[in-house]
Amino acid sequence: MIKGPQIALVAALATLAATAPAQQRPPISAESVISAPPYAEYADLVLAAPVIVDATIRSATRLKGPDAVGVPAGEARLYIEADVLALIRSAAPLPPRIAYVVDVPVDARGRLPKLRKARVLLFARPVAHDGSLIQLVRPDAQRTWAPATDALTRQITREVLATDAPPMITGVGNAFHVAGDLPGTGETQIFLSTDNGRPVSLNIKRRPGEAPHWSVALTDIVDEGAVPPARDTLLWYRLACSLPPALPDSSLATADADSARIAREDYGLVLQSLGTCNRGSTL
Repeated sequence: MIKGPQIALVAALATLAATAPAQQRPPISAESVISAPPYAEYADLVLAAPVIVDATIRSATRLKGPDAVGVPAGEARLYIEADVLALIRSAAPLPPRIAYVVDVPVDARGRLPKLRKARVLLFARPVAHDGSLIQLVRPDAQRTWAPATDALTRQITREVLATDAPPMITGVGNAFHVAGDLPGTGETQIFLSTDNGRPVSLNIKRRPGEAPHWSVALTDIVDEGAVPPARDTLLWYRLACSLPPALPDSSLATADADSARIAREDYGLVLQSLGTCNRGSTL
């Protein structure tokens, strides 16, 4: 069992994690049932976590005094020891047993949830100089294991680690609309900025008698047969959770009034097609 200074260290790390923004905390218990997990919420966790572990809680010890500084009202800080069942993501191996600290809600009588033998997914980062300790990336980064959340976490991890993974969208660049030969036809192209400089653009075509069609290009070449990204994929997430709610005026600085109006309409069609970024749903 890990004791002494290591408990103080990991408790201090939990205090730091508690300052990070978190969504409404889902219930953490062996009996919790999770269905239809929100893609964006788990994508946030996967992208933030260099270590993702499928584990079973072996013991949970309540921390008090200096080790529980900063615990939110209605919660308790626990020192957890857990047995590793599977390592979903990590640059280095983990020992069979790991330890971490998590803040969990207590009931009206101050009683702790029953966590012993609970199976959990942990989204964490390693602790330097001690391979048996991990630090949760967010206060809500311990999640009850369920087949649906396990499958989604593994799916997103594969997408994130793929060599052709779509980059992070950091902003909207120039936008252009070119009118076609017939009234109501034309094409809008909206360039996006990314964290790694990789070209990404939105392309919206208007043809006679057809609804506007849009696609996204991840290279300088636009694929005429491309379709919008499927919902609950990494490319969908990059767009739905990063694009601003309206086309910035700066993107249309050189456009005339009619072209700017159509470009804004086309951008709105893209947002409507993508739908709401389902980040922060309560599980």
